[in-house]
Amino acid sequence: MAETDYDDNNVKIITTEIQTENPILIEGFPGIGLVGNIASQQIIDELKMEYVGSIDSRHFPPIAVLYEGLINMPVRIYESTEHGMVMVVSDIPINPVVAYDISKALLTWAKAINVKEIVSLAGIATMSEEHKVFGAATNMDMLEKIKDKVELFQMGTISGISGSIMGECLVREIPAISLLGSTMSQNPDPRAAAVVIDVLNLLYDYKINTEGLIEQAEKIEIEMQRLAEDVRTTEQPTAGGRKEFPMYG
Repeated sequence: MAETDYDDNNVKIITTEIQTENPILIEGFPGIGLVGNIASQQIIDELKMEYVGSIDSRHFPPIAVLYEGLINMPVRIYESTEHGMVMVVSDIPINPVVAYDISKALLTWAKAINVKEIVSLAGIATMSEEHKVFGAATNMDMLEKIKDKVELFQMGTISGISGSIMGECLVREIPAISLLGSTMSQNPDPRAAAVVIDVLNLLYDYKINTEGLIEQAEKIEIEMQRLAEDVRTTEQPTAGGRKEFPMYG
């Protein structure tokens, strides 16, 4: 356990000591098209990032995630000291009711490890078949950084946990950008995730390969859809009816 661990009645963050000084923190929670989730997992695999900890909450659905026969926590934290990066990836949706608690915990922890800036990866619904990346930022310096590499998100809202994280970054004055991959479908969209990674490569010179995402798009779509169904089956009825955990935004 690290001195920077976070624990309250709602959220617990436990990691080994983060080795990177002033890391860039990238987060990918499930939303529309599972863009953030798919992109984050590809980055973790390509950069061979090291698992360093997890985020847990009593508000999360009761589920464990299996990968190649091994049990994983559903919300995990990875680090690449080589690339000065910490990654937070989630395989479960975050109920909007608890999004604020998760965002507050994550940003408190991010402050404790002295993050340099935060990048939020998510999807955005569009009517165009062309895959684009829309961008937004919490200050003018970050906006200047992305303006020539994305289509600026001029007006609208970023919903769910990603929106909550960006709002918390603004309040705490942590430099942050949101990269939103456009998709026409609620279904998992690896192609939208690939164009988001392409922008990350331009911004941070990561050289992350996306060919595998494109080649295995259909397989990834099926696997992620199955995970979404597994999460839905864990929902418990309440006195007021079923409590929904929307996987897509």
